[in-house]
Formats: sequence, structure tokens, C-alpha cells
Amino acid sequence: MLKGKVAIVTGSTSGIGLGVAERLAASGADIMLNGFGDAAEIEETRKELAESYSVKVGYSGADMSRPPEVRLMVEDTTRELGKVDILVNNAGIQFTAPVHEFPDEKWDAILAINLSAVFHGIKAAIPQMYERNWGRIVNIASAHGLVASAEKAAYVAAKHGILGLTKVVALESAKTGVTSNAICPGWVLTPLVEAQIRDRATEKGTSFDDEARDLLAEKQPSQKFVTPQQLGDLAVFLCSPGADEVRGQAFAMDGGWTAQ
Repeated sequence: MLKGKVAIVTGSTSGIGLGVAERLAASGADIMLNGFGDAAEIEETRKELAESYSVKVGYSGADMSRPPEVRLMVEDTTRELGKVDILVNNAGIQFTAPVHEFPDEKWDAILAINLSAVFHGIKAAIPQMYERNWGRIVNIASAHGLVASAEKAAYVAAKHGILGLTKVVALESAKTGVTSNAICPGWVLTPLVEAQIRDRATEKGTSFDDEARDLLAEKQPSQKFVTPQQLGDLAVFLCSPGADEVRGQAFAMDGGWTAQ
């Protein structure tokens, strides 16, 4: 379905981003991976995606906290893979603390990567989408783009901001073949979340399964984790002809979290 299209997926060397990149590649899109990690492991991932789905796969080590590097990533993708049709803004970081104790530098870092990088990526990529009258912008927000939790001031502010930006871009592009939408995941069993659960289990002397259940019980009524592959399948739908008139929407995939 996406054969001949080129997608950038930020923060795609693991977790949600990798799941999205894999599903887009499975649908025929060429992929530009982005993110940090062990160079050899990233190269192995790149080769595996390319060979498994017979698509072109590149890699950009652009730091999403640096606007010039975000712009360069778009330029490099255009040069290496020919164009940018799909931009999936997924890269993000987290830090928790009460507002009055929240470090200034953590606030700045989270806003830079989780929100400002989305703006800079869209600004750099959308002109060529307009030229071809086709493009898909998929912003990975969060359930925290729809509701709040204590001690997550910067993350919640950034994710709410992503939804606002998504709507503005959707309105500006409404008479074109370019669409802008957001996906709002609940708890996803990524390597980062797995590590958090293992730490909780170690601290409390409990099992991984017990802590996973407790974590889900706090927010997610289904008591099941969302998977990166499920989020990837939703991203593929948003890139499909069936979603041509889906514009400025926030799709919650959160096991019922925001239905409460």
C-alpha cells in the first residue's frame, strides 16, 4: 500500500518508533530510522528491516533537541531516499518531579525534544509534501496529551502541545493532500517501561508480573499493554487512502485509560 513512499520515523531505534517503522516497511515504505543506541545494533536493525521487507532503510543520528540537526535529517533523507512523504514524530524523553522541584534544565530538554522537534520537523518536511500534494504527518503524543498525571508537568505540557500543533497543521493543510493526525498511546511495553517495572520489582522484592499488573491497574482498565506493532498498524491506516479525510484527530490507543 505504501510502496514508493518514504517515511522518517524519529526515535525509531527501539520501542514504539521501531514498531511503527517496521509496520510502515511491511507496507512497502522506504524508511529513515533515527535515534540513539549502539552503532552495531542500529546497523543490524537497519539491515534486517531492509532485507525482511525489500525496502530501502537509512539511518540518521540527528539529535532531536537541536533544530539544525532536525532540518538536516529531512535534507539527508531527501537526498538519500529521494523525498519525504511521511513524517512520524515519535522521539521523546521523560522526567518526573513536583512542579516546585522540577529542574529547569529538565523542563527545557523535554519541551525541546517532545514538542519543539515536532515543529521543526514538520516545518522542514511539509513544503515538499505540498509540492506533491500528498503527505502524512503522524505525531506520537500520549494519553497524557488528553489527560494529566501528577509530577509530569513538562511531559504533559509537551504532549498537550503536540495535539494543538497537530490541529493547526491539519487546518492549514485542509485543502491539500497532506494530513496531520496524532496517536495517543497508553502504557506500552517498551524496553524503557520494562526496565522501570524491573526496578520497581527489585525495590519492592516482588515479581515482574506483579509490578506490571500494578502499573496497569493504576491507569489502564484493559489490564493489557499496548504493543508497538498495534501503534504501527494505526499509523499505517493514517497513511492509507482510507484516512484521506481524517484530519487533526487524536487517536487514543490506551486500553480504556482516557474513557474513564
